[in-house]
Amino acid sequence: MNVLLFGPPGSGKGTQAKDLAEALGVPHVATGDIFRRHLKDGTDLGSRAKAYMQGGGLVPDSFTCEIVGSRLAESDAARGALLDGFPRTAVQAQWLLDWLQARGSRVDAVINLVVPDSVIVERVSGRRSCPSCGATYHVTFAPAPGDVCSRCGSAVVQREDDKEAVVVRRLETYARETVPVLPVLRSRTTIHDVAGTGEVAEIRCHIFSALGLT
Repeated sequence: MNVLLFGPPGSGKGTQAKDLAEALGVPHVATGDIFRRHLKDGTDLGSRAKAYMQGGGLVPDSFTCEIVGSRLAESDAARGALLDGFPRTAVQAQWLLDWLQARGSRVDAVINLVVPDSVIVERVSGRRSCPSCGATYHVTFAPAPGDVCSRCGSAVVQREDDKEAVVVRRLETYARETVPVLPVLRSRTTIHDVAGTGEVAEIRCHIFSALGLT
């Protein structure tokens, strides 16, 4: 079963992915993880990815599709995959549909986590982390007492990617480049819109219910 996990940055995809992949019995395939693995292993794909990144340009759709295709062709994905962070553009979506069809497969369902932008901004911009031990906090939901890590005593910080202005730009990019992917997919598969607000367990139940999982 091939399932796509959609949603804006900060919608909770990573939080839900592990349990969902286990329930489906398929690997969790995240584009960021694939890139990092190839970079670490020094493969030809990794070298090419590094060249794009060092050049300061965007990784082209054709290369992203190639690197995802290499992962989906691995033996553990023979029965399907949970794709997280792909496709991000209409070009990538059409490639995935055609790639699967050529192999007698398809996208069985899409889980689209729907979260208001205001909630995303609050979630992400409120994150804090400890640069020493990696502990994570949130100024509203799980604050660090006195802005100091309760685990090791270091001052907690806000990552650059979590600053409000950066989060807003990422949401704008998502709306411009990734939201248009949904109509492409809707013509070929079922899209389940699931509210991504509330307790983690509650959201998980809604996802599992949409996919007929118990």
